[in-house]
Amino acid sequence: MAEVSVSIAGRSYRMACDDGQEEHLHELSKAVDDKINAMRKSFGEIGDLRLTVMASVVLADELSDLRRQVEAMRSDTAQLKSADQEELDARRAGEFETAAAIDAVVKRLEAVAKELNAGRRDAGTGADEDDALN
Repeated sequence: MAEVSVSIAGRSYRMACDDGQEEHLHELSKAVDDKINAMRKSFGEIGDLRLTVMASVVLADELSDLRRQVEAMRSDTAQLKSADQEELDARRAGEFETAAAIDAVVKRLEAVAKELNAGRRDAGTGADEDDALN
């Protein structure tokens, strides 16, 4: 476990973090420090504790908004996936119907060809003509 020294609102804090997360912890502490400094510029010196609490609430509000946005995107993605699956299922059903219709036409053509061949044989056509039809 690594230890990092961060500065927030002019004070240094030693914090522990997982190995490899030191830079991330520095970035997070800088974001908090930046928020406090921005609020200090807007509201003046109203006390470090009050500024820290206000900055924390603002950051928590931003996080809450982002979570709502992520959840809305997840919901939209799920709806799109569902619509895509419904469209795919409809296409497959259409393909099966088309294949069945083609199969029925092929069977009917084969039946007509057999009838025609049988009629020619009955009419006394030669074997050479029968072979030409097959």
